[in-house]
Amino acid sequence: METKTIETEPACDLDFDLCLDDVALAKTILASADQNGGKVSDAGIVFALRNILKMKYYPVAVKYFFEKGELKDFKNNAEYKTSLHPVTFCAYVAASRQRGDILLGTADKLGCSNAKYVMKLKEIDDAEIKSHLKYTKDWDQAERFVKTKKRLPKKPLAFATAPLHKAPFTPDLIHGMCDTLQSYHLANDWDAAFDNHPFEMTMTMNSSICHGCVQCFVMNKFNVTQMCSSSYTAGKTEQGEINWIMPYVQMEPTIHWMLERTVRDGGVSFPRTGETYPGFDICKLCPFLTFKKPKKS
Repeated sequence: METKTIETEPACDLDFDLCLDDVALAKTILASADQNGGKVSDAGIVFALRNILKMKYYPVAVKYFFEKGELKDFKNNAEYKTSLHPVTFCAYVAASRQRGDILLGTADKLGCSNAKYVMKLKEIDDAEIKSHLKYTKDWDQAERFVKTKKRLPKKPLAFATAPLHKAPFTPDLIHGMCDTLQSYHLANDWDAAFDNHPFEMTMTMNSSICHGCVQCFVMNKFNVTQMCSSSYTAGKTEQGEINWIMPYVQMEPTIHWMLERTVRDGGVSFPRTGETYPGFDICKLCPFLTFKKPKKS
């Protein structure tokens, strides 16, 4: 009987030990940045977030198209998908975040009135005000609250979402999801990178992701904010995550500093520098949670 030859893959150059050492990994990404004009690449940013800050999901690049030529170039040159049905803006972001899709959205494929309002695809109306009554005291308060939301400067022709490292466009901003401690580290690193303090967080009713992205575009400022009920149910955020939204041009300086701090301090985590054992944060470096090698007999 003829014996089947099993083909083997060539040896992989990836250094797994290095990837499991946060400091060594940070040094390697910084060294790569030195060869890239001093800047960490988009892929390097994603790798640092996922492997050093331990984020679960892809950070999502978001772009609003206002110019016909720019939109035409995207359609002609990018491999992308469109939605078969109108869905929420946070559903677009979720598909890029969790599945890695590159998506193009238009007004007729956007099913969320709150997103349409902040993206200037519709004006305020009774339905928009009514959708906020479940949170407010009365109609007048709901109307005033809706009018405080930031809106895009003009109506976009379309918008796109994609994992940052796969984005076939220069993003306007980056949306991410993480736990509260990860957002704390990221906000601290942004503060240090841009000499800002204190860090101010802004929350709006009924529009955490869609308004969060619009606000970031308009204000050109990093924000961390809770999920609204819509993004919890429609945006696939079932694990108590929190939103972070950062202007694209501010991502590289923030992550660059995070990497430098990791090298300087021996790790990215404040509760237990360089260590990830979760019990250490139960009571601020509890002395009882200490282990050492036994004495030789």
